[in-house]
Amino acid sequence: MVIFMDKDSVGFVETQYFNINDSFVLESGRTLDDITVAYETYGELNSDKTNAILVCHALTGDAHAAGWHKGADKPGWWEIVIGPGKVLDSEKYFIICSNVLGGCKGTTGPSSINPKTGKEYALDFPVITIKDMVDVQKALIDSFGIDQLYAIIGGSMGGMQVLQWIISYPEMMKKAIPIATTAQSSPQQIAFNEVGRQAIFSDPDWKEGNYYDTGRTPRNGLSLARMIAHITYLSDESMYLKFGRDLQDKDEISYDFTMDFQVESYLHHQGESFVKRFDANSYLYITKAVDLFDVAVNNSIIEGFKDVKCKLEVISVDSDWLYPTEQSTEIVAALNANDVEVSFSEIKSNYGHDAFLLEKGQLGYFLSKFLSDNNVGDLMFTDIITIKEEDSVTKAAKIMLEQNITHIPVVTDDNKLIGIVTSWDLSKSIATNSNILKDIMTKTVKFCHSSDSIADISRMMSRFDISCLPVVDEDFVVEGMITIDQINDMFS
Repeated sequence: MVIFMDKDSVGFVETQYFNINDSFVLESGRTLDDITVAYETYGELNSDKTNAILVCHALTGDAHAAGWHKGADKPGWWEIVIGPGKVLDSEKYFIICSNVLGGCKGTTGPSSINPKTGKEYALDFPVITIKDMVDVQKALIDSFGIDQLYAIIGGSMGGMQVLQWIISYPEMMKKAIPIATTAQSSPQQIAFNEVGRQAIFSDPDWKEGNYYDTGRTPRNGLSLARMIAHITYLSDESMYLKFGRDLQDKDEISYDFTMDFQVESYLHHQGESFVKRFDANSYLYITKAVDLFDVAVNNSIIEGFKDVKCKLEVISVDSDWLYPTEQSTEIVAALNANDVEVSFSEIKSNYGHDAFLLEKGQLGYFLSKFLSDNNVGDLMFTDIITIKEEDSVTKAAKIMLEQNITHIPVVTDDNKLIGIVTSWDLSKSIATNSNILKDIMTKTVKFCHSSDSIADISRMMSRFDISCLPVVDEDFVVEGMITIDQINDMFS
């Protein structure tokens, strides 16, 4: 097979696997043992582990977001945005994508072997939720030693995962981008999923989910479920432009129940292709998880978002009738009500819901603008060590040596900045033979705020030849530190 690989592709990739050996408690209270997580990564994790981006896939996606598998006839599902020089630049970011819990592409799901029985779980697999999927992803992220992700991005069901992440683990990301999604599945969305499930249930080959050792699968039911769902991913305009009322392989209407129209043939092709790559029971479990998704607390989406800390860019598609723009603006309004820093963009497209997989130009612009729009708060270290002016020079020197740092903010008992001690100040203590910190510390300190732009702070640090700045709030309480190395890494 000849592969036409773009020069900006990440190239050939392999799916990797992570095992959770401990018993995993689900939102329902049930447990799963020996969970396997399939994932792929693109790029390299930097030494500070601050450049990681988690990409969350949609309903029938998988861990293969970019690059090529050997022998495959197409690249990963988000090849348009992931790769060297692309918006999610694999030469700058460490990009992670994992198959969700309940899936059938390497992560534990109903088609996996139940360690207690030695057979496929089938319907013995517990009902899962979006929160369960996110909790499993968190275990994967922890395995890399990553304390905070630079960003989390996902569309459709992937957007639900993004929203669940910012609720379950509000300190775990600097930025989040939910695309073409909702804060709670609507009655119409639930209805479409239920019709799809009923299509599977009605297939005689489904056999109450126990079809794995029969040599047959519920192909007709799963194909029909996919056909129904696929209609919701398209817009009326896109279907008209693509098919119109054109006939399929005939010059006139046949007046029987064979396929007359191209759109019929297209849907049958989508269904037939889908059953070759997806498990029917996984489809049941994942659509149920989507139906159960609801961020509201006490019937309030606003209250559901009350602990969100990161910056967000919410993106919708103007022709999406599955997850329409008003559901995205509802998310924005709820975040605004909690004083969360949030922006909103709308993709103009006739593709419908699937536009987030297809509109490279607009999507790239929105993602790039948001990811590169940084202030000090996006880069600063918050896990810092401070010292008091009554402490000794010897103590400061030991801290610098043990922690491999060159700057320590000097603070009051209520953590307000009053000075800074640097490695240069330590040399001054030797020259003056003083072990009293307040005699040698720098009292006239340059500082910045978390809301300051990186460009402004970079210029100030260059002008005054400063390699590190304390970050303070409006009351002068120290919030963190930012270094010129962090800024240079970002610009590089």
